Amino acid sequence: MAYFRSAVALGIAMAFPLAVGIGSSFAMRGSIEGWYSQLNRPPLTPPDWLFGPVWTILYLLMGIASFLVWRKRKGTQQRQVRLALFFYALQLLLNGLWTPLFFGIHKVGIALTEISLLWLVLLITIKQFKDVSLRAALLLWPYLFWISFAVYLNAGFWWLNR
Repeated sequence: MAYFRSAVALGIAMAFPLAVGIGSSFAMRGSIEGWYSQLNRPPLTPPDWLFGPVWTILYLLMGIASFLVWRKRKGTQQRQVRLALFFYALQLLLNGLWTPLFFGIHKVGIALTEISLLWLVLLITIKQFKDVSLRAALLLWPYLFWISFAVYLNAGFWWLNR
């Protein structure tokens, strides 16, 4: 029974970031073929088809990482777990806001500020996760690399399309 509950909790933990990604993707409707396709692109901009698979993998890793932290909620680290999950939720909120800012209302400069804040909160989240579970923190590193690259891309789009 405990195994079943853990499996359900893991599934829920993975569903949260996936839901954020799916929800925010609605802001992209029409923008990819329209507005976005007309923008000057910075060097190293990946093909559009790559973003979906990369984000799916990153959201699943985020969910697994949050599950590893959540699992420690009943031990001696209760305060640390709550703090880590607070920052996790905050970065997830910021993650979900970026797409509507960039693709939905085409505020590339505001999106750049917002994704820079996301990058900072993600660093704090990784540090908080490390205090609870090194494995959980390590699972967020690919996400940090991708967000770092996304900051570069967002800055490039802003610079080239002012």
